[in-house]
Amino acid sequence: MYVLTSGCAWQLLPDTFGVSSAIAHRRFTAWTKAGLWRRLHRAVLDELGARGELDWASVIVDAANVRAKRGLYGFRQAVVGVGGW
Repeated sequence: MYVLTSGCAWQLLPDTFGVSSAIAHRRFTAWTKAGLWRRLHRAVLDELGARGELDWASVIVDAANVRAKRGLYGFRQAVVGVGGW
């Protein structure tokens, strides 16, 4: 999570983490494939909801999670239609 929140490259992880960048990346990849982050996010939301600490009046959509069409042609179709540019 440090890499994701700080923008730090895997190779620049602080020595105080106690593992090499390769091990940290391998663990992150394994946890991602196992669905850990999705489950952790759900658990946090459930806990906050149970406490009444969620405010759904404002919602943010992270563009990294919104699927976009690939290639210029798909963009052109979406913006100006199939006919022209």
